Amino acid sequence: MSLLQDRAFFLHRTRRWKQPVAGFLAAGIVALCAPLARAATVQVTVQDAAGKPLSGAVVFLDSADARRLVRPLADAEMGQQNLKFVPDVLVVPVGTAVRFPNHDTVRHHVYSFSPAKKFELKLYAGVPANPVVFDQAGVAVLGCNIHDHMVGWVLVVDTPYYTQSAAPSGSARIDKVPAGSYQLRVWHTSLPVGAPAHTQALTVAEPGGAPVVVQLTAAKP
Repeated sequence: MSLLQDRAFFLHRTRRWKQPVAGFLAAGIVALCAPLARAATVQVTVQDAAGKPLSGAVVFLDSADARRLVRPLADAEMGQQNLKFVPDVLVVPVGTAVRFPNHDTVRHHVYSFSPAKKFELKLYAGVPANPVVFDQAGVAVLGCNIHDHMVGWVLVVDTPYYTQSAAPSGSARIDKVPAGSYQLRVWHTSLPVGAPAHTQALTVAEPGGAPVVVQLTAAKP
């Protein structure tokens, strides 16, 4: 084979390999970008029964696909400080282990009798040896057997898409939500004890629709 023939053969093989490689790379880029392209932002404004902005409401999106993506938090705690639970509302995905450190100079006796999680941390100071695993979705109302005025809530959600409404606007924002059909749920401590979260169907599309307004008419003033 002559030098010219060698060069022609080399160029021919190079062209043959470039096309599939380029196609493979393009397909890979599209595959990587596709989940991002389908992600949307969900914006919710929460109001109380009088139509005023309500901060501290827990807003979350539930679906079968969302439940398959749930992962426990690696680090979660609800402390006691100045004879209060801090934070007073803790939101965690199912399966999260929560620590209850006592930062006060007096001992506490933390308990919950709620169906979502029943547990008792008997009179203690410092940090209990074992965290409490919240393995069922729902609301756990916490109290202290020594200080009756202390109350806290652990809301356990079966979804990775959750947030809380901000003050003073009552607005909540959840980013990177895949397009699809969800149940939008909104819960607040002012709802009657044992009352379910407000629920309504929500279709999430790219890149996200207009803000949704949710009025909790059952919320106590």
